[in-house]
Amino acid sequence: MKLYSIILFPLFVSVFLTSVCAGKSKQKWVNLFNGKDLSGWHNPYSHGEFKVVKGVIELVANKKFFLAHDKQVSNFILEAEIKLPQGKANSGFLFRSQKRENGSMFGYQAEVDGSDRKWSGGLYDEGRGGWIHPKKPIENAYNDKHWTKEKSNAFQRNAWNHYKIDCQGEHIQIWVNGVKTTDLKDSTDAKGFIAIQHHGEKGQIYRFKNIKILEL
Repeated sequence: MKLYSIILFPLFVSVFLTSVCAGKSKQKWVNLFNGKDLSGWHNPYSHGEFKVVKGVIELVANKKFFLAHDKQVSNFILEAEIKLPQGKANSGFLFRSQKRENGSMFGYQAEVDGSDRKWSGGLYDEGRGGWIHPKKPIENAYNDKHWTKEKSNAFQRNAWNHYKIDCQGEHIQIWVNGVKTTDLKDSTDAKGFIAIQHHGEKGQIYRFKNIKILEL
């Protein structure tokens, strides 16, 4: 009997590991933007222009709007690149976001901060609760002991910047150009839309590319 168990145990482990690996292999990266057109995307707002130019999404507007992907997602890893226009600019990646009846969007946003404050990669609750991380101290909005110099300098103001957003249950993590800027737990929203933002500066062009997702 003991010999029978000894023989079968390695076989059981092998079958188990094969099953786990097979499950993981089914998880594949999917391009949310095909590089040619905006199939699978929509604008829930009554304003804002968007087009594809040489494999890049360009957003233009006179007031804030979000271009949203059609599918709602829950647990995932999202990667994307953004380039801000010169001058005054601010943007972000909405994720697990929601839509109101009038079409406006709100919810978690990975911040893209073009100002001297340098809070890119922070977590903002767009249209609802404001800053989640870093928190704004009452006395000085530009001083947060948890916001390090490495995080402040991760974003390159006049270049393409790579964002990675990892959402698994309550655990939310954000990286900017490989630097982890946010790592916390929040259970406000479990599922919602991915969206990209134009902040509303007239004549400014916001650019996005290489948007892909791995659903977990």
